[in-house]
Amino acid sequence: MLASERGSRLCDRCGGRGWVVREDGGAGAAEPCECQAANLTPRLVGAAGIPARYSGCSFENFKTDLPNRVEREQLLQALTLSRRYVENFVSETGTFIESGLLYVGRPGVGKTHLAVAVLVELIRRYRVHGRFVDFTSLIHRIQSTFDPGAVDTKHGILQEVSTAEVLVLDELGAQKPSAWVTELLYLVMNARYTSRRPTIFTSNLRLDDAAHDRRDLDRGGDPHPEELLSRRLPASLLSRLYEMARPVSIEASDFRREVKMHRHPV
Repeated sequence: MLASERGSRLCDRCGGRGWVVREDGGAGAAEPCECQAANLTPRLVGAAGIPARYSGCSFENFKTDLPNRVEREQLLQALTLSRRYVENFVSETGTFIESGLLYVGRPGVGKTHLAVAVLVELIRRYRVHGRFVDFTSLIHRIQSTFDPGAVDTKHGILQEVSTAEVLVLDELGAQKPSAWVTELLYLVMNARYTSRRPTIFTSNLRLDDAAHDRRDLDRGGDPHPEELLSRRLPASLLSRLYEMARPVSIEASDFRREVKMHRHPV
């Protein structure tokens, strides 16, 4: 039994039924109990498909205390932009905003942590129906529908991802840009773009930026063009991506690796 279900059974107002009868001089009218709203949040979070590894991610436990001042400021800025996005999620007209976020940076800097923290906070504040999807896992899941005995269908999976009120699409660009992969990504992005549903992306690839290339060359290295997002997405999708989401670049060290090295000193 879920903790939320146990809590609803202890409700003094409805006795766990979820409904109360309001006296109206006759037989009475049933109305939802307040405990339904209280228990809705954990149900929505549980239904979002957030992996266990990231289930505890929040703004409060996002680590920004790197020794390098520039990297520390990068993380603080990313955290501030994430909080601001949640604060401004409802427009002046009372509707959800259409734009999302695009977290970019090397592995281990906290992109997925922040994306999940944003998703969970949106669920808690605005009761949105959110969904977390790792792009590679999405590809494999759709490929599994080709089996004769598959229960899921390609249309059903894409519908689930496309209609979520808020979607986190993790590891954008992780797959080689084959025609089939590009088509799937187009279907998801175009459906969400036309229906004006916000999407939060993460990617280990870099945005095109001449300043990055100059810094790489100054360090004696190569610009590594294969690490650019433009090498994994066609120009049409890249243009659509910039329309759909605000880039949040995190140029910090691999925090996960530093923590592991600290826990397991040589």
